[in-house]
Amino acid sequence: MNGILFITDPLVGLQADIDATIGLMAASQDLGHDVWCCQPEELAVIDGRLQVRAHRIRLRPRRPGHDHRWIVDPTWYDELEVGLVDVADFMVAHLRIDPPVDDRYLHTTYLLDLAGTRVINRPDGIRAVHEKLIALRFPSLCPSTYVGTSVAALRAFVARVGTAIVKPVDGFAGLDVWLVHDDHSAVSLLESATRGGRRQVIAQEYLPAVAHGNKRLFLLDGEIVGAVLRRPDASDFRIGPPVAIAPIDAADEAIAAALRPILVQHGLTIAGADVIGGRLIEVNVTCPGGMHKTDALLGTTLSQSIVQHLTTGVFA
Repeated sequence: MNGILFITDPLVGLQADIDATIGLMAASQDLGHDVWCCQPEELAVIDGRLQVRAHRIRLRPRRPGHDHRWIVDPTWYDELEVGLVDVADFMVAHLRIDPPVDDRYLHTTYLLDLAGTRVINRPDGIRAVHEKLIALRFPSLCPSTYVGTSVAALRAFVARVGTAIVKPVDGFAGLDVWLVHDDHSAVSLLESATRGGRRQVIAQEYLPAVAHGNKRLFLLDGEIVGAVLRRPDASDFRIGPPVAIAPIDAADEAIAAALRPILVQHGLTIAGADVIGGRLIEVNVTCPGGMHKTDALLGTTLSQSIVQHLTTGVFA
């Protein structure tokens, strides 16, 4: 079969103008592949074979807008057929459901262990590598970091580093991210962040270099295939959409070289490494994004390069 399967959250909930999954779908279609999709609930093991109630869709035409968004029809795809298909019959299966890695996500990875075809990213690799904790394997490459639940210990850490970014270990999409200063509000904020000492959080030293941009390195089989700068909005300390192509420097190459053996070993083919001031912050492996926005804003072809590499083994 010339088809590529995307295991996603409901299509009606995806933002067709920015979503990286849709960018990969569009690139697959442009390269002549049939696009099929399903939700995790449509996977089933029947007599030892993983099968799926899959929907073949065709994306409607799109064009870049004037920022990081694509101009698309409100109804951005047409459903062509629905059928019960062996997952092994697809060229590639993309696991593209959003984090957190909760029970639904984990159960999906266990089913996909039986896929019989290449899954991007590999399910056991996602289980083995925590995207927010992988940086701690390279302490010389990441900011000063504390992981735990103790409000007292976190308060001491903030006092030591001056200002910290605090976020849940299982957080995603910028939710529940806190900027904590060494002042009288710190304890209250840390109590809220940890839910009174019951939730694991990551506290990282705040890096003023973020004003110059948070660099997203797009990694394909551990190789840098592109990089983009994202900056905080004037009204929000959290990172916004891409704004410019980022130059790749020696620090980026060192980070990629350190990550490459782990990413390759665990089949984490598509990854997004976040870097501030030459320091590794985290490595997105569950549903790496940003490619579609970057292609719209900067005229790059990251999504197409990824699909071409996955289907031909060639770096575009």
